[in-house]
Amino acid sequence: MINVTKPFLPPQEEYDHYLRGIWSRKWLTNNGPLVNELELTLKNYFGVPHLFYVTNGTIALQLAIKALDLQGEVITTPFSFVATTSSIVWEGCTPVFVDIDPATYNIDPALIEAAITPQTTAILATHVFGNPCAAKEIGAIAAKHKLRVIYDAAHAFGTQYQGRSVLHQGDISTLSFHSTKLFHTIEGGALITHDAGLANKIAHMRNFGFHGPETFQGVGINGKNSEFHAAMGLCNLKYVQQILDRRHELTEVYHRMLKSLQVGKPFLHPNAGFNYAYYPVVFESEAVLLRMIDAMHGVYVYPRRYFYPSLEKLSYVRPGQEMHVSSDIASRVLCLPLYHELSVEEVKMICRAILRAERY
Repeated sequence: MINVTKPFLPPQEEYDHYLRGIWSRKWLTNNGPLVNELELTLKNYFGVPHLFYVTNGTIALQLAIKALDLQGEVITTPFSFVATTSSIVWEGCTPVFVDIDPATYNIDPALIEAAITPQTTAILATHVFGNPCAAKEIGAIAAKHKLRVIYDAAHAFGTQYQGRSVLHQGDISTLSFHSTKLFHTIEGGALITHDAGLANKIAHMRNFGFHGPETFQGVGINGKNSEFHAAMGLCNLKYVQQILDRRHELTEVYHRMLKSLQVGKPFLHPNAGFNYAYYPVVFESEAVLLRMIDAMHGVYVYPRRYFYPSLEKLSYVRPGQEMHVSSDIASRVLCLPLYHELSVEEVKMICRAILRAERY
């Protein structure tokens, strides 16, 4: 059976090395030495000044919204994982959707200004499938209207834009280190900011608002992560370039094998360094997509409809928001299996199943 993804795991003895240290110290959580080491290593890797390792990517989004004191309306994309929208609702704000660019599948900056009202306080955009957003255009709109900007970079570990990490954009970026991601800590996430004041606020918020053993700076949440999770991250970080290279290699096999297939793919910005986190294809109709899924299931291959449905269809958002492009793409998009252990022969087998289904 071939699933859409499979977690990368380092050699067990490398993880055991960290476990022996944890057992010796008996320091399991509460900002332990491995958490600090992982944060420092990731800051150096991304070239960013402030990074906070937290429980997961959803908590990272919720902390970002809270740290920026957002209220009212937050403009966002309907084409993302559900946590992008649910975090806005969870924090008492109202998601206002703006349709996506049919080429990149990211929020369309040309449509953002028309959605801004006196109640708008921020833009929350996703680098969909690791494809960088139009950050320059979004930043200009935000500056003009005095809005804050959050980037959901859950898919964008290792993605470059104009020669540096995409995490240099916006007021706050968030990451997910869930086990399905190309870099994972089993469960985990992070917030990145270049603002020292925001960094101080996030540091307190992540730990119940503690400012010393018996004082509190303000309201907080338990967003900390454990030494066991940080240990997995430190192990996996050593293999990130190998993982990126392997995904690139497999992506090229897909490209070669499926070059005759009538499908759409996201346009990649020429100044972007893509991370090959996913291999999405958009079929000509939902009927064709369903036929392809059946064909792959017949050879025990299980792709995934990322991201379906389009999020304006959620029951807990403002009704009547018509997102024609997002809804159309969501009905036809399929992510094919892509992970480090997937073999070239398995990719070829998947492609042959798709091509047979197209032909017959």
